[in-house]
Amino acid sequence: MAAAALGADFATKEIALAGFAPGESMPVVDGLLWFTLITNSGAAFSIGSGVPWVFFLIASGVVVYILFMARRLGSLGWTVALGLILGGASGNLVDRVTRPPAPFHGEVVDWIAVPNFPVFNLADSCICVGGALAVLLAFRGINIDGTRESDQARGTEAAGTAEKAAKSEDAEAAEPAAQDRPAEAGGAPAAGADDGPGEAGPAPRGEDGGQRP
Repeated sequence: MAAAALGADFATKEIALAGFAPGESMPVVDGLLWFTLITNSGAAFSIGSGVPWVFFLIASGVVVYILFMARRLGSLGWTVALGLILGGASGNLVDRVTRPPAPFHGEVVDWIAVPNFPVFNLADSCICVGGALAVLLAFRGINIDGTRESDQARGTEAAGTAEKAAKSEDAEAAEPAAQDRPAEAGGAPAAGADDGPGEAGPAPRGEDGGQRP
């Protein structure tokens, strides 16, 4: 997707440069759309002209970040969204690196015009469409790796429930074991402890066999 967006942007810019003089316009849909050729040193839609190095750094950061995140891609929607953004950012980055007036300070070629809106190019359109798609995917809770926020929440809840159940089973298994242990706090009962308080042993006998008084 990124390669297709980059290739289409480069090709349409070359066609515009070959077919139009700077500032020349050609109506396509009367009053709604026309092709014209301008160059700008700013960002998308000719915003921020005069500080091209700032937008060079921003575009470079976007490209590096998307390439880094590409390892986690598991969603078709995110693949399309990031591919469009990457292709558009790369298309304008190529202009800044290779086109006049100087390397890394080049001006971006714009050629699409509509009423009451700055002139733009295909790369700008790719960035906007890709960004809108990314916002929609995030709003729907779809992650870059293809998982959904609701699935992750259910997984976390299920893990917490399983952990609580395991702790409850361990506690129930420990209760009978505690009840089966012999009581050791008071020690063994003393001999004769069951005898009544008023009972006495047999009286001693005298030498003649009679009981002593």
